[in-house]
Amino acid sequence: QVQLVESGGGLVQAGDSLRLSCAASGRTVSAYYMAWFRQAPGKEREFVALIRWTTFYADSARGRFTISRDNAKNMVYLEMNSLKPEDTAVYYCAASVKHSITTADFSSWGQGTQVTVSS
Repeated sequence: QVQLVESGGGLVQAGDSLRLSCAASGRTVSAYYMAWFRQAPGKEREFVALIRWTTFYADSARGRFTISRDNAKNMVYLEMNSLKPEDTAVYYCAASVKHSITTADFSSWGQGTQVTVSS
């Protein structure tokens, strides 16, 4: 099983950019569908972006966020641009052996990193 550690969160203003990183160990990220999810206070965890051979985005992320991975470094990234207050959440990196946007299909999770966007 792969172990995941997120970093890069912080407090930014609306319109700013932020890059989140997910460091993987134990297994290579290329063996998995890697995703970012987020969870805002009082809300369910929701899908943001997915990558393996191609990428897939939630409507809320498409056009503003970019998911990428560096197999040599065993890292996954989420570049977030034009951030909005509604993007405020804890962001989680996750790994699955299947193409899915459902949390139940992801067996490995990081601890999360907080992103706060002020208006």
